[in-house]
Amino acid sequence: MWHFISEHISETIGELFVCEHVHMAQGGDSHTCYVMRDHKHRYFVKTRQYDDTQQLNHEAEGLVELEKTNTVHTPKVICHGMTKGEHPVMEYLVLHYIHFVEGSTSDYFKLGEQLAALHNVNAYTSYGWSHDNYIGRSIQSNGRSADWSSFFAEYRIGSMLERLAENGVIVTDIDQFVHIVQQALHLHQPHPSLLHGDLWHGNIGFSKKSPMVFDPAVYVGDRETDIAMAELFGGFPPSFYKGYTSLLPQNSEYPQRKLIYQLYHILNHALLFGAHYEAQAKDMIARVKSQ
Repeated sequence: MWHFISEHISETIGELFVCEHVHMAQGGDSHTCYVMRDHKHRYFVKTRQYDDTQQLNHEAEGLVELEKTNTVHTPKVICHGMTKGEHPVMEYLVLHYIHFVEGSTSDYFKLGEQLAALHNVNAYTSYGWSHDNYIGRSIQSNGRSADWSSFFAEYRIGSMLERLAENGVIVTDIDQFVHIVQQALHLHQPHPSLLHGDLWHGNIGFSKKSPMVFDPAVYVGDRETDIAMAELFGGFPPSFYKGYTSLLPQNSEYPQRKLIYQLYHILNHALLFGAHYEAQAKDMIARVKSQ
């Protein structure tokens, strides 16, 4: 595998790369991570056994889309693909290696500013994405829609509820609740923003030069969904939100939408991790119904 990946790296960078050392590194629960290097280069490599999902291909696409906006910074995608001539076939993603440092108050402020700049890009006319991708280990359903309320109600909340039901977990009447969400959002037609999609503190970091974001679940939607996610699971320091709102002030109705937007991620966690998040999802659904 390492010989195959080394050859692909060599082709991409236009000079010979011969792997001299590989060691495992911390990474996600759906793949294995390594650092590989020679005397001159160092790369961060994700691998997983190949299947039709091609999750690392979707991740590479998301990183490239974010970087193309010239707003946020991501680890540069060097190459990605599948090994050949060996069993099992492995999918791999090679990224530029980043040495992360602890973020300061000003670093988080800058990250907020950069995220606001991303959300302010005026390049999209509809919501969604051209194909399904992944949020963590879960399929993220996509399509194209001109109506935000219908998109989020059906492709985000409805899709997760249906997947839970397929696993025997019923947390609410699906059709009824999808209608409730659609009605709650039906007067809201936000600027179509490219989103990170899975913006929690485990998917950001800081190099000596700039903040970095990674492991995206990109699609086009309401910028507030990224902020709602950033407030879950411990949140970010206050300077992040100050940096963001210095360029994009918070809408007065955001607190009402936040609960619905956060529910999507709690439903995903219920799908992945079970009982605790199922109970939390039921509580949030009850609160949405009572709004």
